[in-house]
Amino acid sequence: MKADPNDLVRYTAEERVNHWVVGMTFILLALSGLAFFHPAFYPLTQLFGGGVWARILHPFLGVLMAITFTAMYFRFHKLNAITPVDKEWLRRVGEMVDGDDHNMPESGKYNGGQKLLFWLLVACMVLLTLSGLIIWRAYFSDLFAIAIVRFGSVVHAAAAAFMIALIMVHVYAAIWTRGTIRAMLYGTVSRAWAKQHHPAWYKEQTRGVK
Repeated sequence: MKADPNDLVRYTAEERVNHWVVGMTFILLALSGLAFFHPAFYPLTQLFGGGVWARILHPFLGVLMAITFTAMYFRFHKLNAITPVDKEWLRRVGEMVDGDDHNMPESGKYNGGQKLLFWLLVACMVLLTLSGLIIWRAYFSDLFAIAIVRFGSVVHAAAAAFMIALIMVHVYAAIWTRGTIRAMLYGTVSRAWAKQHHPAWYKEQTRGVK
């Protein structure tokens, strides 16, 4: 895609790589996790070389996702601090869902919905990491009572299911808001896109530019 010199840079190459590594590991974890969750999904283990390999690879992929997600957290957590403007945005989210975003509070680089999603994903990631370590039989589960391991399994499954639902919302919103996926593929957005969806960020980026 040919770059337009008037476009605004939304994500650096490093930020995009970080995002896609997290995204790809999440997909692999979701597929292998579903295979363990119910026998109907067990054929998914063939994507990993069979049940044994899926069981071996799943926790190591989890470690990779935890590390890369942590890196992403430190990149973006300050930008996702909830402000009064974001709370007002969330109170009026029904207007956005109805397709009318013209009277929404002016959002910065991220709007209230994106920030709420970010913190819910952070919570899920913490639960998945801690519970995953508890139930990792090869290394850690022997350190805990069987009741704790069983509880960890329930927490892990519930957090994973909730995170899958959140990611589905994330993907849908990215597709629904035309021009969003381009930002994570190429790193830039048009000025028109920025002005419509993130006006406060647009003003910040174009301050002093005629």
